[in-house]
Amino acid sequence: MRIKIFVTPRQGILDPQGRAVQTALANLGFSGVRDVHLGRYIILALDASSQAAAEEMARKMCEQLLANPAIEDYRFEVEPG
Repeated sequence: MRIKIFVTPRQGILDPQGRAVQTALANLGFSGVRDVHLGRYIILALDASSQAAAEEMARKMCEQLLANPAIEDYRFEVEPG
């Protein structure tokens, strides 16, 4: 199965990279861009016996390594195959 994982800073958490991108976009003339947040996009190929097993493994991977639950949110999509 293929798992797509999206990790982003939680709302209200300082995101200096997002702020830098927002400032750079404004300097390039892209007005109206606000509240930029940068995150990570991770794709995994995973052997799992079922969709539910793949989801459980993805959740555990995110909670234990791929995301910092104190300051980041995550979501994932499982694709068969």
